[in-house]
Amino acid sequence: MREFSYERATDVSSAVALLETDPDARWLGGGTNLVDLMKTGVERPGRLVDVRELPLGRIESTDDGGLRIGATVTNSELAAHPEVRRRYPALAQAVLAGASGQLRNMATVGGNLLQRTRCAYFTDTSFPCNKREPGSGCPAATGEHRNHAILGASEHCVAVHPSDMGVALAAFDAVVAYESAAGGGELPLADFYLPVGDTPHLETALPPGALITAVTLPPAPVAAHSRYRKVRERASYAFAIGSAAAALDVADGVVREIRLAFGAVASRPWRASTAERVLRGQPAVGAAFAEAADAELAAAQVLDQNAYKVPLIRNLVVSLLTELAEETAR
Repeated sequence: MREFSYERATDVSSAVALLETDPDARWLGGGTNLVDLMKTGVERPGRLVDVRELPLGRIESTDDGGLRIGATVTNSELAAHPEVRRRYPALAQAVLAGASGQLRNMATVGGNLLQRTRCAYFTDTSFPCNKREPGSGCPAATGEHRNHAILGASEHCVAVHPSDMGVALAAFDAVVAYESAAGGGELPLADFYLPVGDTPHLETALPPGALITAVTLPPAPVAAHSRYRKVRERASYAFAIGSAAAALDVADGVVREIRLAFGAVASRPWRASTAERVLRGQPAVGAAFAEAADAELAAAQVLDQNAYKVPLIRNLVVSLLTELAEETAR
């Protein structure tokens, strides 16, 4: 591991100023991803700026009925918060599905959004990787890619984003607030992650040196009737091979509102907007759910080893929405 300096930020403005003057610095929240990458040599910062003590650790209701979640709120705090569990249960479930209890106690909301892919070619510096070294190639495209992307990928990168939390946030139109040297700003999560294209090393639309300060969830009555489901290769402490966050509002047997997002299928949490559009106004039955899933997955571009993800996500959508529809009918 490269030798580095360490500083603890005392306020947001001074923290941002530190990174403005030192492009070789990195934010340190819980360190559950960054420190691992430092150990393997993927990340080699010359300075760590610890932001855990900044006043960004609260969850508060907004005036319009949404929630504002501070960037240093831990995953454990987020999952246990009564208003999150009541208003956005899929978000609490998604957080609890990720990692272990010990890691959730350390990991932060801001850090979760910025975690890097767990693609084995990215984390092993003995391999080329366009995400690490632009233009060096993507060995996953022709190598081991069983758990890689089927949506939104390119010939330059087929890695997936590992976040469970991000999938639920995508379904509920979360907005990311940040501070930078040029001032504060906001990015809808839909615009936060950049398309892979031919620049997979550019992952987010954050300005250079920007610090995430909060994530805001707008009011969404449908979110109170939501669920997250994760498919993985072992029962606990494993990244998803496919996941979905769904919320459903049914009136007189017809879908009135629907929110749907997928995980482990793309380089970012994947909002299933096509499926949502197909389902609104349709009967809340399995055949309609399957048709909507098929419409979303029509854009899938599978590789030799990951075609199984298409039926997996289709079946997951049908199962999840059927359960929500049956609960609504009770």
